[in-house]
Amino acid sequence: IYNDWQSAFHLIKNINSEVSTLEGEFSVIIVNDGSTESRSEFLPDLSNLKSIQVINMKKNKGHARCNAVGLKYINEKEEFDYVIPMDGDGEDRPEELSLLIEKIKEYPDTVVTANRVKRSEGFIFKFCYLAHKYLTLVFTGQTIKYGNYTCLPKSAVNAMINEPATWSSFSGSLAKTVKDKKSIPSERGIRYFGPSKMSFINLLNHSLSIIAVFKATLLIRSILFLIAYLFLMIGKISIITIIPVIGVIIMMFSVIILSKRENMTEFN
Repeated sequence: IYNDWQSAFHLIKNINSEVSTLEGEFSVIIVNDGSTESRSEFLPDLSNLKSIQVINMKKNKGHARCNAVGLKYINEKEEFDYVIPMDGDGEDRPEELSLLIEKIKEYPDTVVTANRVKRSEGFIFKFCYLAHKYLTLVFTGQTIKYGNYTCLPKSAVNAMINEPATWSSFSGSLAKTVKDKKSIPSERGIRYFGPSKMSFINLLNHSLSIIAVFKATLLIRSILFLIAYLFLMIGKISIITIIPVIGVIIMMFSVIILSKRENMTEFN
């Protein structure tokens, strides 16, 4: 959560309602990403949740780092069987919690991902997101249809907090560390309050962060692309034809910078 406490409290009320018919004991942990706005007290009547607690980041670091901090905190300090990371604004729909729970009953100790089958954004963003998916596939060989909305057994949580890439890309790290996954269909929900905070720049950073997880594969595929492209362009080199070469080189440097993010514990 970053300042959007109104959405967070609304989400918790919805989670409380959804888990009322589910087997198991549920707790909620909020990762406060260095919010600058004060929050009110939690609303009453959350009887279906064992506990609600907040851990506070020292500085605003973004959702990827918050996911990693949350997993590390839970793994070190809590007793649990599964962790379900969720966005705090309603875009990860609590109505799908029952689907995740039913799937892990069928496949215990297996990661279950919520694969997007429908999104709520406008046409331009959807087009950019599609480009991001194809870019990731071309340069990493990975088809990643999920975000952080997943159900992780303890073994997966342990594997991810020991993978440095988790601190820069949740979905990329999950794709790298866990090969056997099951999935449920998932619709991208509409934010409870206010417009979406996912901009084009954030989407670009998200895409590069995933690609950075597979930097060895990126290097090999980029070199092969450049060799093949330059071979085809012999005698046809111009400012226009050199643009793809510049683009690939810039992406490679960007990925190298992103991959140097260090593994840090940043909660109070």
